[in-house]
Amino acid sequence: MSANPRGRGRGRKKGGHDEAEHPDERWMASYMDMITVLMCMFLVLFAMSTVDQEKYIALKNSLATGFGEVKSQKVDTASGTVVTKDQVEDGSGYSTDKAQADHSTAASGTADTNVDPASTVVPKTATKDDLAAAKAELEDLRAIEQAISGNLRKAGQSANVQFRVDARGLTVRLVGSDTYFGTNSADLSDQAERIMDAIAPVLRGAHHDVSIEGHADSRHSTAPYATNWELSAARATGVLRDLVERGGMPADHVQSVGFGSSRPLAKGSTDADLALNRRVDIVVLSNADQDVSALMPALAAAQDGARSG
Repeated sequence: MSANPRGRGRGRKKGGHDEAEHPDERWMASYMDMITVLMCMFLVLFAMSTVDQEKYIALKNSLATGFGEVKSQKVDTASGTVVTKDQVEDGSGYSTDKAQADHSTAASGTADTNVDPASTVVPKTATKDDLAAAKAELEDLRAIEQAISGNLRKAGQSANVQFRVDARGLTVRLVGSDTYFGTNSADLSDQAERIMDAIAPVLRGAHHDVSIEGHADSRHSTAPYATNWELSAARATGVLRDLVERGGMPADHVQSVGFGSSRPLAKGSTDADLALNRRVDIVVLSNADQDVSALMPALAAAQDGARSG
């Protein structure tokens, strides 16, 4: 009976001795984490408070020059457009050249196809390498145009096909839907197939992506197409299918887009105007980058001017 109290007493004494020698130090981990975070914060604040005066002055002067506030004694090699304060409200300080925007959206088929290439001039900041690349790309597209034109002449089908070069590439324009389709139909006529037979072999080996874009005139569409959107899209798809299924064009290099009557070439309502607006554009997209492609309209206009002169 007396042994049990002594045992219990010794057990409590031993437990108390362990607690005294090994205190709970888990709080130190959180404390050290907090000190580390504070140290990092002060280092960041110190780094932010140290300003390189020379770099700051250079940045300030560059921004002032870019916005036309001060005149720089150095040659500005930037390719952008400098806009002064008095040009901001009316927008006259901004470039009116749509070439870059056209090419950047070419793959989606949302670019404006009615830009006049003669209105574009070669920017003074264009490098010799860019000009050389633009000339090479233009020669490639002109070769495609000449090959298609030759095939069309042999087939006697040159009358209803037009060509133009812009920043997007080469547009082969199939003008006058009566030549290619029946009324409110997306099925290609026999004459249209002969024209496509002249175009397809050239595009198949040209190694360019192609965007086929359908357009309609301003008159309302009738059955079976509810609107001009469906009609123009169906006709573009009809040309695409013929180009792929009969012409052998790789399907992963071609797309079709329908613009309805939203992008007319002629604003009038005469039969000639309506016929011009009923068209399918086969756009051979440029392989060059945006800056290089933007130079092609001016080069093409210069070539055309030299030929006509």
